[in-house]
Amino acid sequence: MPVATSTFARRAVAAPVALAAVGLVLSACGSKATDSTDAAGSDSCVDTSGDTIKVGSLNSLSGTMAISEVTVRDSIALAVEEINANGGVLGKQIRIVAEDGASEPTVFAEKAEKLISSDCVAAVFGGWTSSSRKAMLPVFEDLNSLLYYPVQYEGLESSPNIFYTGATTNQQIVPALDYLKEKGVRSLYLVGSDYVFPQTANRIIRAYAEANGIEIKGEDYTPLGSTDFSTIVNKVRTADADAVFNTLNGDSNVAFFREYANVGLTAADMPVISVSIAEEEVVGIGAQNIAGQLTAWNYYQTVDSAENTAFVDAYKAKYGANKPTSDPMEAAYASVYLWKNTVEKANSFAVADVQAAADGVSFDAPEGTVTIDGDNHHISKTARIGEIRGDGLIYTVWESSGAIEPDPYLESYDWAAGLSGS
Repeated sequence: MPVATSTFARRAVAAPVALAAVGLVLSACGSKATDSTDAAGSDSCVDTSGDTIKVGSLNSLSGTMAISEVTVRDSIALAVEEINANGGVLGKQIRIVAEDGASEPTVFAEKAEKLISSDCVAAVFGGWTSSSRKAMLPVFEDLNSLLYYPVQYEGLESSPNIFYTGATTNQQIVPALDYLKEKGVRSLYLVGSDYVFPQTANRIIRAYAEANGIEIKGEDYTPLGSTDFSTIVNKVRTADADAVFNTLNGDSNVAFFREYANVGLTAADMPVISVSIAEEEVVGIGAQNIAGQLTAWNYYQTVDSAENTAFVDAYKAKYGANKPTSDPMEAAYASVYLWKNTVEKANSFAVADVQAAADGVSFDAPEGTVTIDGDNHHISKTARIGEIRGDGLIYTVWESSGAIEPDPYLESYDWAAGLSGS
């Protein structure tokens, strides 16, 4: 495959995950007409002999992350429905096998193994938290299958078995910091959930801040699912920073912003820029509690394009006129089409063939045209800063001049030297 070995060889190593049946014999899936041995030496049980092909959908449908991930599951289903209506992939209809990761990294790993080894899916779409992704990474590598991961993350990772269709750091966090700096922000308070993404993102933010004369006035973490933010919000208020950089995830954002509003803090007093709040979270928080605050993403429901109009109309027609679309949903929707386009370019569902064909595969997504970088399995994306308004939608107040090429290891930034090894 035309993938730079050095990029994948120095990817972040995920922590070992205890799996009950890692040694499961794949032949237990039954004898398939198309059984083959992949490049990693694992037997594949993906069956391409019939008129259907199975894929997995793995999202948190319960637990603290369900507020965000249920709609990702829905957008994956929408993409599959559209593709099937237009003839499927290589003449085969796609059949989804859906699983619940239950907001627990170990459950994600167990369900990923089930999908690959028992359900014999050709690819899996899903995951949200970096903890869930890192738990799944060794499963996909050991069993040599493909994960399409649709959420922005902290970067400093690449794998030949993962396609990262959400933003990496130089496509979201760095543009957000550049925007704040341009607006005169000289001090920040960092608030995040206590797991991989916020901790790593804040290491990157601190490195940027040191190089750009920005003072970090405080840094607090809270467990996923936390609902008591009285102490943290009081610390934020008394720190008197120019802005807050928020890396909270899931329904903790509801409690944080309600407390923020409760103590009288507003976007005019101390703006918050968030990288994990999208339109569906705004509904849970209440627009009145978050109006005027900022977000950094690559897509909003309000993006003005023919592709986005079609996507929004189709989503609302299927799931309800009051259902908003959001960045992770859009990235998940695009990931299904990117998989389809890559499979069709390769003329094969085999993992090695899909990997070899991936470079340069593109899709005219609702966010704009996205293209796979075969060197690191990330995609080019347009960066956007948005403002949350009273109608609950997010409106672009700044966007990059074009799609930004992915730089997951921040190799093009002098201030980031050493981050990937720490």
